[in-house]
Amino acid sequence: MNTKQRLIDGVLAVIREQGITAVSARSVAAAAGANQALIFYHFGNLEELIAQTCVQTTEVRVAAHRPRFAEVRSLAELLALGREIHEAERAEGNLAVLAQTLAGAQGGGRLAEATREALGKWTTEVESTLMRVLSGSPLTEFTDPAGLARATSAGFLGLTLFEAVDAEGGEQALGALAQLAALADVLESLGPVATKALRAKLRSAAKSRAT
Repeated sequence: MNTKQRLIDGVLAVIREQGITAVSARSVAAAAGANQALIFYHFGNLEELIAQTCVQTTEVRVAAHRPRFAEVRSLAELLALGREIHEAERAEGNLAVLAQTLAGAQGGGRLAEATREALGKWTTEVESTLMRVLSGSPLTEFTDPAGLARATSAGFLGLTLFEAVDAEGGEQALGALAQLAALADVLESLGPVATKALRAKLRSAAKSRAT
């Protein structure tokens, strides 16, 4: 393993075990078994090391799950996959790393840029899947796949923090999402007459809200 990868793994270890506030040149070097000076030689500064770690780790995890996204055929299946990914990534500590990085990025700068890029990798997969499964659905005309993808991704990431203090509430939130997905799948299975009536009703509701 090369030195850069050892340092990236060192950052991951520190964040997973102690949180982002514990990240320092000394703690990362100790976890990586490397000299502190190598952090600055390879990355310039500690923030850049954390930023590259966030993006690289997310790229690897998204690529690992991409074939599963391609198999999704309904909103219910997408939600089920989301739950599987949530559990797997939480067990690996990867969601905690992303959540911790997001918390550390509140001041802006390079870390905010990297976190936004990392989150974008997840939302891109979710958005493309939503566009595919909603194609032809009466919901397509009244939903924004890009916005829905971001809301979904943010929800699953937020659950990582929520579950730490209220595991039962987190499960309840997932259950509510499952109910919405089931309802959407029922709507998609309606016949042409019912679908036409539903479209008219949704258009009327949207027009009423706009006025």
